[in-house]
Order: sequence, then C-alpha cells, then structure tokens
Amino acid sequence: MVTDGSKNKTKLSAAPPHELNVRRFAESRASELESLHNIVAARLDNDFRCPRNKRKRTTGHDNRGSKKKFRKGDKSHRDSSTKGERKISRRVRRSIELKKNLPSGFGNSGDGTKRLRTHLWHAKRFTMTKLWGFHIPLGLHGRGRGSRALLKKLKSGVLVHDASYCGTVQLEGPQDKLVSILSFVLVHPQSHCEAISRDILAGNIFGSAVLHSAGNPCCPSIAPVTYMWRPLRRTNTDTDGHVVHVSNDQQNFEGSTFRQLWVWIHAAAFGEAYETLRRACEMEMDTSSGVAQCISLEGQLGKLELVGSKAFELLQKTLFPVRCVSENYWHLKKCSADEHDDHMEQEKRCIFNNFDQISSSAVIPVTVMDPRTSTKKGDFSASERNSLNLLGSEESETIEQTIPSLPKLETEGVADDSDLWDASKGLCSPLEESVVNLEKNHQRKDFIRLGPKTSGTQHASFDGKFSRSCPIFVLKNGDHEDSVIRYSLILPLSWVKVFWLNFISNGAHAIGLRELRWIACEIGLPYFPSDFPDSNAYFHTMTMEAAVSNQEAELRPPSKRPLEVPIPPPWNCVSLNFEKLSNKNSGSEKSETKLLECLDVQFEGFVARTSLMLNNFLNTTHLVLFPRTPDQNNSMYKLMKDEELLKQDTIIPDVKNYKAQCFVRVLLRAYKEGVFEQGAVVCAPHVSDLKLWTRSESVDKQLQIPESSLQSYFLKVPSGKWELQIPEDPAVQESFRWPIGFVTTGFVRGSKKATAGAFCEATLLSKLRMEQWKALPVRQRRKEIYVLVRNMRSTAYRLALATIALEQVEEDVKFM
Repeated sequence: MVTDGSKNKTKLSAAPPHELNVRRFAESRASELESLHNIVAARLDNDFRCPRNKRKRTTGHDNRGSKKKFRKGDKSHRDSSTKGERKISRRVRRSIELKKNLPSGFGNSGDGTKRLRTHLWHAKRFTMTKLWGFHIPLGLHGRGRGSRALLKKLKSGVLVHDASYCGTVQLEGPQDKLVSILSFVLVHPQSHCEAISRDILAGNIFGSAVLHSAGNPCCPSIAPVTYMWRPLRRTNTDTDGHVVHVSNDQQNFEGSTFRQLWVWIHAAAFGEAYETLRRACEMEMDTSSGVAQCISLEGQLGKLELVGSKAFELLQKTLFPVRCVSENYWHLKKCSADEHDDHMEQEKRCIFNNFDQISSSAVIPVTVMDPRTSTKKGDFSASERNSLNLLGSEESETIEQTIPSLPKLETEGVADDSDLWDASKGLCSPLEESVVNLEKNHQRKDFIRLGPKTSGTQHASFDGKFSRSCPIFVLKNGDHEDSVIRYSLILPLSWVKVFWLNFISNGAHAIGLRELRWIACEIGLPYFPSDFPDSNAYFHTMTMEAAVSNQEAELRPPSKRPLEVPIPPPWNCVSLNFEKLSNKNSGSEKSETKLLECLDVQFEGFVARTSLMLNNFLNTTHLVLFPRTPDQNNSMYKLMKDEELLKQDTIIPDVKNYKAQCFVRVLLRAYKEGVFEQGAVVCAPHVSDLKLWTRSESVDKQLQIPESSLQSYFLKVPSGKWELQIPEDPAVQESFRWPIGFVTTGFVRGSKKATAGAFCEATLLSKLRMEQWKALPVRQRRKEIYVLVRNMRSTAYRLALATIALEQVEEDVKFM
C-alpha cells in the first residue's frame, strides 16, 4: 500500500502551469480578500493615508492634476496647451545624446571638446578635466590622495584605464617605403637585434620608439609611439613548390609587398605627429616603386589599459573565443550542456593556457563573443544556446545576414585579424543594451515557465548592422620579472563601453590620469608628457599647470599665497653650469652678468633615450658613463675597483669642446630621508657634503640655504622668464650648489620603494662620478651617483642616490 501511495503521489504531481491567470485567482479568493480588507480598514479607521510625519519628501515627480501648478520658469507648461509638440528638457536631451553609441567618432560638447565613450560613467565618479581636446578623467574626487590604497590594488587586483584618447595613424604602401619612412622619423628601428626586427616586421610583436621631426636624435622629440605591422598570415604555394607569403589586398611594386602599419600616438601630440608622418610620406613619393599613404584613424579604434597582478585572470574571466560557437552553432541542440561547457573551456585553454608565458610586446589577435551574453561559466545566454527566438523571423534573418562570417581559427585558437585592420571601412556595432536586456528577461521568464511559450510576436527594431562578436588585439607589456605586467586591448570604438562595464563588474578598479602617473613612477617608466621635457607637448602641459596654479593663488589673500615657483623648471640654468665648467677648464673668466643671462630656448640640448644614442655621444668624449649594450662587460666595476684611479688626474672630462648638452633620465632614491616633489632642483654636491651625511655622528647637521635667498634663487624677470641668481655674499655662497637637472616625477606617497624621476646633464653626472670615486675609498665606491635634491619651496638639501636608466636597460622608450 505504501508503494501504491507513493506512485499515486508521483502521478498527481505535475509541472507548474505555463501561464498564471491572476484574475481567476482573485475571483476564487474574493471572500478571503474582502475579509482581510475589512480587518485592515477597522484597524486604520478607514484612513489608508500615510501619517504626515512618516511621509518621504519625494513628491516632486508626482504628475497628478492637483500638483500641476503653473510655474514662472516652466515654459513646457505653456507649450502643452499649444498644438505643437512639447519641448524636451535639456536633461533628457543630454541623456539621450550621451547614451548614443555611434559606429565611429567621438561625441562633442558645446565648445567642441570630445567625449570618450565612457564619459557618462566617469563624469558621475571622477573629477573631469579638459586636456588635449578631450574630456578626460583626472582622478577620484578629493585632494589627490589615495596613492597608498592604489598601490595595494596594484599588487592584489587589477586597474583599468580608458586610453581611447590616443589616436592611430595608418601607413600603407610598399614595405621598403614604409621601412624607409620609419628609419627617417623614428629614433631606433635599426637599433634592435635581427631577431626582434624580424618579429616586429612580421607583426608578431609591436615596437616602441620616439618620433622626431627630421629623424635626427639631436632634434627635439615629438612623442613616444607604439607601432605594429599587419601580419602576413596567409600562405600559398607557387608552381615550383615554394611557400609565398600573401597579405590581405596584396599588391606588388617591383617585388615589394604591400603592407599596412599602425602608429599609436598620445593625444597631446597627435596633430604634430600626424603632420610629421604625412610630410615624411610625401618626401618618399616615387611613382616607380609605389606611393606610401598616411591615413588618420582617429575616432575608429579604442584602447583599454589593464594593469595589475590579476590582469591576466580578468582576461580569462571576460574574454570568450568565438570558435566553438561559430563551428558548432547548428549542433548545440544535439550536445548536452555539460559537453558544451567542456568544449568551451577546452577552447579557452587553447588561447589562454600559455598566454602569460609568451614574450613581451606580443600581439595576439582574437575574436571574442559579446561579454554581455555570457555567464561566469562561459555559457552563452543568447539565442545561440536555446531554441528561443526572441526576435521575429525577419529580424533574426536580418541580424544573421549582417553578422560577418566568422573565420576559422588557426591552431592555438588565434583568429584572423582582417576585420579590425579594415576599421576604416566600418565595423559592426554591438547590440543595443535594451535588446540584450530584453533577451535576458525573456530567457529568465522561459526558465521559470512564465509568459508565452514563444516570443516571436515581440519584435525589436534595428537600424544598421550589429554583431555578437568583436575582433580585438591583446598587447602584452612588461620586460623584467619584477615589473608589473600590463595588457592593452585594441578594439573598435563602439565596443569600448561594452568591455569597460564588463571589466568593472568583474572587479577591475578604474583609474584616471593622476593614478596612471603614480603607477608609471612606481614601475619606473617615463610618463608622457611629464617625462619628455624636450617635446612641445611638455611645455604646453606645463603652461596649463602654471595658469591653474596662478589662478588658485590669486584667490587667496596676499599674506597666505604660497611662494611662486617656476613652472616649467628653468632648464636653461643647467647650461650656465655647463658654461661655468667649460670656462673653468679653459682658464677663461666671464662676468657674473654674462652667467645670469637666460636663453630664449625652452630646452637646450637633447635627451638620450637609447644606448645607441648615448654611445654616439660618448665616442667623441671621455665620460665615465656605461650605457647597457648586448655585449656589455663589467668595465664599470673594474674601473670602480681600480686602486690606481686615485693617482690619475687626466680622466676628469674636459668639456670645453662639447657643442651640445646630453640629458639622461635618472631614478632618484633618498639616501636616508626626504620627499622629492615634481619640479625639485637636482644639484651637484661637494665632497665635504658627502662626509656630512655619511657620518653617523653628524645626522643633525643639514645643508640649507638661507630663508632670505629662497625667493631670490630663481628670479622672475618682467618678460616672464626665470633666471638663476648667483649670490654675491660669501656666507650665502657656501650653501649655494649648482643645478644639474630637475625632477619631472615626484615620489608616490605610500610606496615602499619610493623613487623619483629626473633628467640630468650627462657631462655633469660623469664629472660628479669621477670626483666621488676619487674622494672615496675603494670599498665605499658605488655605481650610483650622490646628488643633492631641494624642493622649490624648501631650504633644505637632501642627499639622494641617482641611477642612470640607460645603465639598467638598453632602451628607455617605453612609456605610459
């Protein structure tokens, strides 16, 4: 009997009804509802209004007739009586405008300033600023603090930055022409070794260089750039059995293959760099061997920067290759869900299994699915997975026709990158957010068996072409084992917001320009344009900072205004020290008034950013500098431990014949204590100053300049220039130290390895190193150089150790 009862129960239990009629339910329970209503009415005395003291003050949205009162400034109420349409408010019009997702191009504000695709998200959470023609997020609201928490997230999380303000220039033409153009305008495409040059030319990795106007390293630089070639992927076999590489849209010019090249440029120097590249293409025009063209792709491609220890894990969580969906689209109904999940994970491993072990500067093209239509397990929730046809038959056929045919992936699961390289011809935009939400909503209803069995009656309107997949490029950055690995995602501009929201929802922390500069200083990379003082973008940015600083100072009373300091730093005063050393060696003397003259040149000299440039400068000199080269030997350590060095007097460099000043980037670390700010002056110490700090019993003694000479160290002349004042008082001259450079990137608060970036003159650094090696015993000699650093508004000098960047790395062209 028990078994029969259990069987009867199983027969009676049935699935819940597909539809629930609320009206029949209410009619059958009418008596119960009436009794409940009577009980509640008796308790409330038939007064169902909320007590006045418990009402929320949110009735401004109430549109009832009693609330429709005439307002003096409400013109929309007056227009409602007319026959014409009611004017839409500015708030609604602005909301509609900001939510648009055009296939290409940036949105513009009233004054012509461009908006990023993530502008609405950033404007609600960040302090926005107008820079380089864009509304760019400066940082989180506040006084610019929070660096300690940011560095913790850098080590244990992932940071994301929208760098879509960087522009792209496409060069296309014969390969030999493009190589000639790069060798003319870039500093070092020829300084790479043969293997690296071959990989860059094949499109496997990207290259970094500094763009110059005339190709001369001694000329002022324009901006650091990142360039990448379109790879030759397809291979054909000719009649002789040889393998011939063929690129897309192949054209041959007397044996030279038609190639395409992308050059990524920062927005601060995009206009100047584009004109330089266009002029270089015009100079290389030759009808016999083809013509190279320069095309601007501004507003077509976007760029997202991922930084942090969990960046690779975020990519694994959010990027889903399209191969398994494209090949097994019609077989999803036949296989089970578990088999489909296993297949998805297997395909993901093909791409991301050894992705973190690939070499630096690698370029990985891959086509991924729309991240909004996938779950955490990688199972897609769009119409590919189930038989639910949310769109009508006509609309679904239209979308299937507009979706580009997904190419078959090669081994390792890497997709063909032809779509993204043809961005100028137009790419499919992602589905609208409302359509994706509608699909998810109907899928949830179908899962819990609510609503109609088919939703084919509900149609959605589509204007234009839409796709459920997106071609992207994943670029890997990072050289050393101790450096933070960074990834850059290049994707169509219309897809930036889709991936941005997905990254944020998966735990990424958004950052602005201020936080990006902190990360660059923590990693030890130069930050553009602050760490490129020889470029026009640097002086334009510094001029804007000076205007903002002066405006904030004018808002305060004169008694509480801070000390006015030169912005940008007076780089010409380093040339005065250079002239003083040259005149001292030559035996001639100049008057102090001659030394006080300041030149009109913004930045005199050039910056050596590669070992090749510094070696070329050292070939005509005898400086004690050791740039890192592939065949580097330990000559610096041998010379540093040479006991006979104390007896030599001819090694001190003679600078009387030097025609140009060479600046190098150095990393400053405080010897014992001190915080170095941006704009601090780097000075040359005396030998007696080193003994003052190295002795433990003289810690309390500090080298300071008088308070009275703080304001007169740099004096502003009526023309607006800043001049270095040489003190005439012998007591003040004892504390005066000649400047050799300036700090461009200050310390990051909360960093355990606090370092500052500065640029110093190479000749003066070599002289300091030689003097210190001769003055110190062999055991106390160091490869670092002792320098003094003084903040502009401080009177105290701080001892620091300066490390030349080119003695640690071969090239100093990578930037953030």
